[in-house]
Amino acid sequence: MATPYNCFIVDDEKPAHQVIQSHINQCDDLVVVGQAYGSSEALQKLQESKVDILFLDINMPLITGLELLRILPEKPITIITTAYSDFALESYQLDVVDYLLKPVSFTHFIKATQKAKIFCKQRVHLKQVKTHISVRENGMVVDLSLSSILFVESAGNYVKIFVSGRTRAYLIYGSLLSIKEDLVSEYFVQVHRSFIVNKKHIVKNEKNILYLEDNYQIPIGRKYQILMDLL
Repeated sequence: MATPYNCFIVDDEKPAHQVIQSHINQCDDLVVVGQAYGSSEALQKLQESKVDILFLDINMPLITGLELLRILPEKPITIITTAYSDFALESYQLDVVDYLLKPVSFTHFIKATQKAKIFCKQRVHLKQVKTHISVRENGMVVDLSLSSILFVESAGNYVKIFVSGRTRAYLIYGSLLSIKEDLVSEYFVQVHRSFIVNKKHIVKNEKNILYLEDNYQIPIGRKYQILMDLL
């Protein structure tokens, strides 16, 4: 049998864990590798485990499920499990693969996990081959090595890409969210709503400031502080 997909359950209610756990136990190619009853606990445990598929509740105390998705440095393929239908659009904007309303039926669970497994396979392929990204500036296409990127900054309808050894940033039309999808998450982490940094270029993490190579200083957003403590 092929290696099973590692699943992680995040929900603040024990019965919800039991339902998803029961569904997973009926699938030979799925296995639970971790569980958390809140987003803060999940954030730490997800750094310590290899997770393919995340089953995530939305309405949790302190940090909601959607806020957790925004600050995770590497998002597993995510399936929302919730009692509320109000957040479907916002969830899909964060690239969740399915949105399941509680109580989660086994039929809907199977359909969602089938989609999740397809995305997992695509992600593995991309990670194996991706070392550069192509960006367009002033009508010219430029190939940038991922390892050379220091950080990316949101600038209205544009993003600035700062590269090691280059004084002028590349100015690219688009959003921080759109370019985040092109950055391999093992190396890049969002530290502020306006900044994504390359972890290999961090020199020092001090209070609310990250010091990078080439004398750059990047602010750490309040929501991202807990993540920085785990780096």
